[in-house]
Amino acid sequence: MIEIKDLHKSYKMGSNSLHVLKGINFKVEEGELVAIMGSSGSGKSTLLNILGMLDGADSGEYTLDGVPIKNLSETKAAQYRNKFLGFIFQSFNLINYKSAVENVALPLYYQKVPRKERQEKAMQYLERVGLKPWADHLPSELSGGQKQRVAIARAMAAEPKVLLADEPTGALDSKTSYEVMDLIQKINDEGNTILVVTHEEDIAHMCKRIVHLKDGVIVEDKKVEQVRAEQYV
Repeated sequence: MIEIKDLHKSYKMGSNSLHVLKGINFKVEEGELVAIMGSSGSGKSTLLNILGMLDGADSGEYTLDGVPIKNLSETKAAQYRNKFLGFIFQSFNLINYKSAVENVALPLYYQKVPRKERQEKAMQYLERVGLKPWADHLPSELSGGQKQRVAIARAMAAEPKVLLADEPTGALDSKTSYEVMDLIQKINDEGNTILVVTHEEDIAHMCKRIVHLKDGVIVEDKKVEQVRAEQYV
């Protein structure tokens, strides 16, 4: 599903170069739920940006669902992102002047799905995250947990191969965080592949595998006994 070989990434800082990723080797099989952990500056955000085709590596290989991801034009990268990936962000990234259902339908608009079908599908996904009654509400009328549910529904609507979640519980209190992780676990139970970037140990242990990054290298990669979030909800 995802395979990365000897990935390197540096950034120019004035006359100096900051080596952020130093030869990452990493593989994710279909249906996995993987936590990527690391302190600030470990390279986890850079790795997620490369996986999300928001940034490119300097060297190494990245293959997604059998497709080599390299030297993509902006247009091609956008097409691949829309085809392969769903994103869930810490800050939700909802469009403030659009209703919940319109936000969920947005990826389908870019996939040129007809309007009626977009609307129906968006409503189905809102129902799956328990927010059908809030379909016509604007983000400003929703709680943090509800906004993240809308964001998850939006990420799922285009039926991506992989969901990338960047600190999905970072802006939420503990109870709401566990509700969101319960939803993520249930989506994974259906066979969806999900990567979760987090710095929270309890959230990481709700995944099935934890990859630790430190100073641009993977220092640990282990399967863990998954803690089910529903017991805390």
